[in-house]
Amino acid sequence: MLKLTARQEQILNLIKDAIENTGFPPTRAEIANELGFKSANAAEEHLQALARKGAIEIAAGTSRGIRLLGVHAETPSSKVPAALMMSLPLIGRVAAGSPILAQENLETSYSVDPAMFAARPDYLLKVRGESMRDAGIMDGDLLAVKKVDSAKNGQIVVARIGSEVTVKRYRKTGSTIELLPENPDFNVITVDPEADEFALEGLAVGLMRTWH
Repeated sequence: MLKLTARQEQILNLIKDAIENTGFPPTRAEIANELGFKSANAAEEHLQALARKGAIEIAAGTSRGIRLLGVHAETPSSKVPAALMMSLPLIGRVAAGSPILAQENLETSYSVDPAMFAARPDYLLKVRGESMRDAGIMDGDLLAVKKVDSAKNGQIVVARIGSEVTVKRYRKTGSTIELLPENPDFNVITVDPEADEFALEGLAVGLMRTWH
């Protein structure tokens, strides 16, 4: 890999910190805001330079489609000693009204390196649909989820509303909870905890992409 400039190293460290803290890479706008750039285009230029130097890979069409490469990437699971691996159940389509980890929802299990994720996950959820596309979460991806019963504004959560389970960005204002998509084609879901059957099923702590 070619030598990086000081600014490129700064942006690379920002990407690594974001992945470590949230499980997801930052958007161009977040990079620009953090480093004081006037526009997201400046961040894009630096990202393209990092891609040309082999430090990252950029997926077209998504605001968080950044993947670390080479020495900056996480250790591949195939090289991690078996004793350090953990088995995570994969949740497919969730049956209406059933607990998310109920036997009928389990498709299979994966042996993964827990160091891949921002926090130790409890299960993998197969993503369905494109509502979180601009967060780099695609249909068919496996979302690593840690079971929680509370979340902070801005975090990506797995939530249950009635009989439906959905992945959205969490925002709470007063007693009102909003579940925000990362795709302008989808509407914000507004929840009244007193009137709606609502529960948090977990917090997104990472992502695994299945390549076909």
